[in-house]
Amino acid sequence: MSIERFEQLEVWRTAHSLALNVYRTTNGLPKEEKFGLTSQMRRAAVSVPANIAEGFKRRGRADKAHFYNIAQGSLEELRYYFILCRDLEYDLGNVDMVGQADKVSRMLYGLIQSLHRSA
Repeated sequence: MSIERFEQLEVWRTAHSLALNVYRTTNGLPKEEKFGLTSQMRRAAVSVPANIAEGFKRRGRADKAHFYNIAQGSLEELRYYFILCRDLEYDLGNVDMVGQADKVSRMLYGLIQSLHRSA
């Protein structure tokens, strides 16, 4: 099967699911975090699947890898926010977003490695 759209990428679907979970769970953060942590977490979460989507349509391997690497950076930023929420004792519910982030990270790493191997 040939992948023709970014929505067909498992890594994009997993990252999109993570972004949806971040949106849902940040609704429960304290109201004073609306323009702080909530906004930052959502921005970082959305950046991951958005950069995967953008990289998907890029033609050159290096250009694709660049956007996938940006997605990795945003994912690491989001993981820091999970740590911050934990340390501030903010309840993010029972969704394993750290596990989801780890899965996306492994998938992105594999995707980037496959680009380098096909060079």
